Amino acid sequence: MAALLMSAVMPPSVRAAPQPGGWTANDDDALLLDVRLGKYRLGDGVRGYVTPEGACVDLADTVMALDLPIRIDRKAGRVTGWAFAEAQTIVVDRAARTEQIMNDRRDLDSAAVRDTPEGWCVDTRALARWLGVSLIPDLSNAILKVESETKLPLELQMERRARAASMRPAATFDLKSLPQASAPYRAWRTPSVDVVASIGGLSDRRGGMRELNASYELFATGEIARTSVEARLASDRKGRPASLRMRAYRTDPEGKLPLGATTIAAGDVTAMASPIVSSGAIGRGALISNRPVDRPDTFDRTSFRGELPAGWDAELYRNGQLLAFARDRSDGRYEFLQVPLLYGQNRFEIVLYGPQGQVRRDYRTVPVGLDSIPPGKTWFWAGAVDENRDLVSLDADPFNAERFGWRGAFGLERGLDAKTAIAGSVQSLVIEGNRFNYLEASLRRAIGPSLAELTLSGSDSGGRAARLAVLGEFGRTYLTAESILARDFGSDRVDPGVTGLHSLSLDHSFTLGRTILPVHVEGRYVTRASGVSTFDLGARVSTTVRGISVTALVDRQRQIVRHGLSPPDRTEAALLFNGRAGRMRLRGELRYRLSPESRFESANLIGEWGGGGDADWRAELGYDASLSRGRAGVGYIRNFNHFALTASAEAATDGSLAAGLNLAFSLGPDPAGSGIRVTHRKLAAQGQALVRVYRDANGDGVRQAGEPLEKNVQLAAGRVPVDSLTDAGGRAIVDGLQPFEPVLIGVDASSLADPMVQPATPGMVVTPRPGVAIAVDLPLVAAGEIDGTLVKAGGGAIQGIDLELVDMEGRVVRVTRSEFDGFFLFEGVPYGGYLVRIAALSAEAARLTPVIGARASVGAKTPSVHLGAVAADPLVRTASN
Repeated sequence: MAALLMSAVMPPSVRAAPQPGGWTANDDDALLLDVRLGKYRLGDGVRGYVTPEGACVDLADTVMALDLPIRIDRKAGRVTGWAFAEAQTIVVDRAARTEQIMNDRRDLDSAAVRDTPEGWCVDTRALARWLGVSLIPDLSNAILKVESETKLPLELQMERRARAASMRPAATFDLKSLPQASAPYRAWRTPSVDVVASIGGLSDRRGGMRELNASYELFATGEIARTSVEARLASDRKGRPASLRMRAYRTDPEGKLPLGATTIAAGDVTAMASPIVSSGAIGRGALISNRPVDRPDTFDRTSFRGELPAGWDAELYRNGQLLAFARDRSDGRYEFLQVPLLYGQNRFEIVLYGPQGQVRRDYRTVPVGLDSIPPGKTWFWAGAVDENRDLVSLDADPFNAERFGWRGAFGLERGLDAKTAIAGSVQSLVIEGNRFNYLEASLRRAIGPSLAELTLSGSDSGGRAARLAVLGEFGRTYLTAESILARDFGSDRVDPGVTGLHSLSLDHSFTLGRTILPVHVEGRYVTRASGVSTFDLGARVSTTVRGISVTALVDRQRQIVRHGLSPPDRTEAALLFNGRAGRMRLRGELRYRLSPESRFESANLIGEWGGGGDADWRAELGYDASLSRGRAGVGYIRNFNHFALTASAEAATDGSLAAGLNLAFSLGPDPAGSGIRVTHRKLAAQGQALVRVYRDANGDGVRQAGEPLEKNVQLAAGRVPVDSLTDAGGRAIVDGLQPFEPVLIGVDASSLADPMVQPATPGMVVTPRPGVAIAVDLPLVAAGEIDGTLVKAGGGAIQGIDLELVDMEGRVVRVTRSEFDGFFLFEGVPYGGYLVRIAALSAEAARLTPVIGARASVGAKTPSVHLGAVAADPLVRTASN
């Protein structure tokens, strides 16, 4: 800084004393070079001169540009310090005419250092030797290139800052701050109905059986008396009605129902689960709760239940890894109970596979972290359920399930502070034909990067149980641990006679080169009063090979009998794979039993590929070792505008044959007219939105009679794909919205033909309800542009900085990055007033104050705003006790 100050006040005509060879510093030989390290520009440039030997650069400027811990003592004629590594010491003594770089001592060349008005000008070759790098002066481009065989600390620092500055997250919005589209409940809303009908034939040569089967499933949703109502009717394989389930409910994620509830339901409902006593139940009854609709019943586990038609299979994935598999059963439901959660985000995918190649997917995200319940917030739940009995029973024997009987519960949960929560409940349920009443209390606390919960429970029979559960994230390792100790205690979670239940699981992702190997290891140990204990150990390893995800599983079970002979250990292995090979989607499994008798059990391979248009093909190969039977099948799936049709055929090596035909369609009120809409999409199970896009000429956000409608506009709705563009009336229907999950519906600005026309807002937030179409209007307005040049407060352009354009409501509407000369441009800016600021990550990385005070107003009279030079102040850090 002193050298720069002296050069600023010293007249340019001042000449230095004569140097070796008669050369003298003069204006004609003066240089100003940009220092470049790879793609990075360092400092504000270095001064130098052309000399007879080449070029020299000012030592003080270079030290500042490279941020080196080097001291220049001009009075003593010495340079001391180190370059890029503490072992790389530098001692230059001009008086003794020596230089010593680490252990290399040599004479100092007379032309290595020259005196100039600015200070010491060092020959680039000598300076390169001192610093251990290459310095290449490119005089034609006024650049001093710095090159090194290894990355310098300064370069690594620049890369870290560049990574921080480039961590520009996708534009996110606080959905609550955006305009909301609502659809008030009605006294009557015509139901939407999803229909699935199947017919098939089977000829089993081995069993000597031939049969023709037909089945159907109808799911309807509508509104009666300002309440959502749903009904599901399913038949058996002979086409006879087998089950009818109905439910009336209201769900409001904002908690605006009576008592501040988020959910009120009656009919066929699902009861709440608890840490020790209840795993939840399905049956006729009623419930009320103010818990968030997307939160699990317990902090470390969750359960998934749903309808599973006859002949269908279900798979459960967490963060891309297969966790569980379920086949159809007599009650037409699937259950994945007490699924462990990991600390952080748990992304679940439930995939249902139909017998003729149908595939249904349901996505759910369950967060686990410190914000499990806000401080000072109280959640409650209460309900009563007649387990495994439908509201309208079509079964002659309604008690064919293992568990039945009325159960009731009332619970409270409160957040004490940001890290602590307590909970308590009173429950009554039937276990093995006997009724028990329970008290349960829990204390949950965040400890570092983990959550721990201690639960105590007692029953009116005198039984007692205690549970400790821990979830944690330690680097790249996720830990889930649970330990239950029981005495004379029985419940859904703890079978009668169990005295201890302990489990531990670890998830870790190993990195081998470019390959990531997620590994899961889990152990479970159960002790019983009878003296019989079991130990289960499982391991799962996943990887991706040429685009195909491969998972290997090994499960081992050991049973220990205290008084008697223990059965042999059982060990099973499986190999699962899922991915793409060219245009084909592959899914398959291999299963092998390792002990007590080593044998191959089964293999299955399914391939799916597009047949052009809305058609898909499916092929399947399988082998069952227990039946010594191989099989092959083929299926054809075609989505028409109004329905989906699936045909399949299968043959086995023993002469067995099977064939089937599946028809699926939905019908419901047409949101764009007064008629009935028939489509292959699921109208009853999912939400819809009727979107209208128009040109808002006066900018009031409300469509007037004369304002034109916009056709051929692409819409965006979160992760939901929107296939069709707006029609001539500016309308498009968005299907497939997940019920009760807010989603932002907006215009894809890249689809607009005129770049000077842009969406007036980021969009409209819709909270879908099943079978209900919510109307959304999206205005377009004229747009302009804003440009300027980002500079330092003391002068000099700033490149590579992310800048945000913020509207008057505090929303970020545009993001851009300053170029090499500091120039920035916001294009397609809707008319209005704005503030320009530096993005938080860029401001932190570049050590700049985010607020730069640049304001602009874009309108019809000023469609292009030129801000000129916009100064950014350095970030000032203050020390505090």
